[in-house]
Amino acid sequence: MKVIRTDLPDCLVLEPQVFGDERGFFYESFNRDKLAAIGLTPQFVQGNVSASARGVLRGLHYQWPQPQGKLVSVLEGEAWDVAVDIRRGSPSFGRWTAVLLSAENNRHFWIPEGYAHGFVALSERALFTYLCTATYDRDVDAGIAWNDADLAIDWPVAAPLLSDKDARAPFLADVAPERLPVYVP
Repeated sequence: MKVIRTDLPDCLVLEPQVFGDERGFFYESFNRDKLAAIGLTPQFVQGNVSASARGVLRGLHYQWPQPQGKLVSVLEGEAWDVAVDIRRGSPSFGRWTAVLLSAENNRHFWIPEGYAHGFVALSERALFTYLCTATYDRDVDAGIAWNDADLAIDWPVAAPLLSDKDARAPFLADVAPERLPVYVP
């Protein structure tokens, strides 16, 4: 597995070793021992799959006070995936990083607890999968506006298709401090 560092030190791109021939291919989508060898020890408790049409933007989502770390990848199509550090007191608070995930590059993106997460589908259909370190809890579900000017995320779409919830999400500056994760060095 190849590890690629991003602009945010805790967010990692993981490229599995792919074995393929004329019959198809094989790769490990998760290996606890290989993650532990690079210092990651997530305890996944929930797996999710979503399908999105071109231009659908989901996010920026997070949970607090029951944060979720996520290991995300795309099984079909491609998506532009974003993580934003929203941990109060973090040296990288409000900064974001992004990675192109696709069925062709087989990349996985590790987004630790304390980060908001979102993606936009760039292909006709994007089949997205993610493992989570906490179960989904509607009562602690939260979001940040995808187009928050203070974040200045360079989304590759100008007018994405949004859910009502995502269209109403607040700007990061408008979120009460107690509704944000806390940075722990």
